[in-house]
Amino acid sequence: MDKLIIAEKPSVALRIALSLGEERPKTEVFNGIRYYEITRKGERIYIVAAAGHLFTLHQKVKSHDLPIFEIEWIPSYKVNKKAYFTKKYLDAIQSVGSKCGFFINACDYDLEGTVIGSNLIKDILNKDPNMSIQDTTKIGRMKFSTTTKPDLEYAYDNLSKFDIDNLHAGEARHMLDWMWGINMSRVLMNSLFMAGVKKVMSVGRVQGPALGILAKRELEIKNFKPQPFWTVHILYRGIDFDNKKGNIFEKKEAEKIFETTKKAEVAVKEVSVQEETRYPFPPFDLTSLQLEASRVARMDPTRTLAIAQSLYERSYISYPRTSSQKLPPTLNLKRVISLMAQNEKYTEMAQKLMKESRFRPREGIKEDEAHPAIYPTGELPKKMTDEEEAIYDIIAKRFLACFAEPASLEKVAITLSAGTEEYAASGSIVKNKGWMEFYNYYKTDERAMPKLEVGEHVKPEKVDMNEGKTEPPKRYTKASLIALLEKKDLGTKATRAAIIDTLFSRGYIVNSRIEVTDFGTSVFNTLSKYSGEILDEEMTKRLEKDMEKIAKGTMKESEVIDEGKKIITEIVGDFKKNGKEIGVELSKGLEESELANSLGKCNKCGKGLLVIKRSRNNKQFVGCSAWPECDNSYPLPQYAKIVPLHKICEECGAPRIKVFAKGKVYEMCVNPICPSKKDWGKKKEEEKKVGETVVAPQKEAKVKEKAAKPKKEKGASAKKKVARKKKKGEDPVHIPGNI
Repeated sequence: MDKLIIAEKPSVALRIALSLGEERPKTEVFNGIRYYEITRKGERIYIVAAAGHLFTLHQKVKSHDLPIFEIEWIPSYKVNKKAYFTKKYLDAIQSVGSKCGFFINACDYDLEGTVIGSNLIKDILNKDPNMSIQDTTKIGRMKFSTTTKPDLEYAYDNLSKFDIDNLHAGEARHMLDWMWGINMSRVLMNSLFMAGVKKVMSVGRVQGPALGILAKRELEIKNFKPQPFWTVHILYRGIDFDNKKGNIFEKKEAEKIFETTKKAEVAVKEVSVQEETRYPFPPFDLTSLQLEASRVARMDPTRTLAIAQSLYERSYISYPRTSSQKLPPTLNLKRVISLMAQNEKYTEMAQKLMKESRFRPREGIKEDEAHPAIYPTGELPKKMTDEEEAIYDIIAKRFLACFAEPASLEKVAITLSAGTEEYAASGSIVKNKGWMEFYNYYKTDERAMPKLEVGEHVKPEKVDMNEGKTEPPKRYTKASLIALLEKKDLGTKATRAAIIDTLFSRGYIVNSRIEVTDFGTSVFNTLSKYSGEILDEEMTKRLEKDMEKIAKGTMKESEVIDEGKKIITEIVGDFKKNGKEIGVELSKGLEESELANSLGKCNKCGKGLLVIKRSRNNKQFVGCSAWPECDNSYPLPQYAKIVPLHKICEECGAPRIKVFAKGKVYEMCVNPICPSKKDWGKKKEEEKKVGETVVAPQKEAKVKEKAAKPKKEKGASAKKKVARKKKKGEDPVHIPGNI
């Protein structure tokens, strides 16, 4: 009986074929898609690759009536034109699968991987991914956390049974997310349409609570009123000793303390010296890796996950979508460390661990039943990009550091007395670096304290009273928001970054230090008023917990889906009652947001807004939002950050902007022929003339010959191109002038 192994991606399929075959795998091609044939212990095995999800959920019967619950799995290429390339993969899998009698799901061991592989197996066996599998004895599951040869061989030789509970949990998540997304998106867009506005909108199960968290923080920041406070300090031997009262909000009280301190004798009241043991950080789970990559490499969390996935597929690290901080002994950690010693970059660290027989890691409290913490496999990386090297180095050093000995610090705390007032300062120095020598991305602030004895009188160099103001709460970054969502049990380790990306793409939030736009605030306020369930963290968490129960076999898939349908039905009912009012409020927020992010009203038509657009070749320019009715446009400096100033040029009436480019910051009018720019470039031209060199006669002749040739008239073809694009309903790519 021939067997079929289904991998999630082509790179993993090849690694499986190379690892399991007794000889070099035979490469076959079906309709342009490669698959592999191997022999193992007398069995013929085929290995095929999916390309992610080859099936997607779709509405069974077209209808605009809400709510929509009748859905089914259909091939992805039938729904999305961009997914048409997946048809070849599906055809190849169906063809090869038709001659096999046993099927092995070797997709990623998580809910997504289970759904991807199981749908393909159902399609092969039943000719329909919507039909359940009757005979599960024909199916096995490969469970592996690295794509190294030993792990893949072990996973194949120790196949798990068909993970039916994971499939049901994965199906429930997909169905609920799809039903929630389609129904919420349509009720929001329908409401806006009633107010005369067409715009793509969405609020997913986790998007809503995430937007709520950000909008509440935005409100706190906007309503924050800074309060003045005063602090009093003693400066001694270059060290600031702070008054123990901290921030003093009455100026008279601070002045009184300041005067008392200046007149008083200062003595040492207390000296505390303590030895502190600082243990190494645990190995990474996905969230902590994303946070650290953001801190160390300023890398976007979505990008971090993509790079980590690539490193996993190339066998350099273990599976990255994990919530575990555990490294079980079954991983043969001694072997991994010995392999790391063969990489010259980590030889010294690995050999030190081996010499001291340090093979027991410092672990964290977080666990994941499917996968261990992220760790390097020991395979020697080749041809990595700069980004891949950065992420690999962070993972490798964190892994090695968690085996190293603890660091020790000496902490000294000193209290000075000045009359009735007390002043304190503390500092620490590292006595033994321990694991800190391994993980150079961690820096501790060292400050040596003066050696003082209790009762000793000291003469301050200075007594200061400083004024400050309280600061508003800090804005979230993408990384810190991911950490908060994890803490609140909202979303999954693999989806949180994508959820935040969606909030950005919908125009609800902007900037790296996340700000909620007027439109995002309008969405939050409107939902709070008419349908608070969409923003309800507890409801979302409850559904997440229920899906975990499905995976554990303690709850039925149908129960969770029915609960979700009930919630969706109630929300849709609220929107149907208040659709017009909701649309008006949303449209006001949208208008305010667009106005705030635009350069202002169009100075040509007076109806549209001048906004920053991008042409087909990715050039940024200013265009009117009323295009194609209005073709007003201006060029912009490329590869520069543009900030609207909401000012009108006094010379020509066009908008003025601030430009951040190549370390320079300047203001300018967007009009390339504005009188304010008449002297632009003159200085460079003068410098060019001063530095002119004598041109050789033959070269001078060529230059004159070239200058004498008639020049093609410019402008006519460009105008025709704009006219053609207007007819097609596309943005013009013609940008007048260049800066």
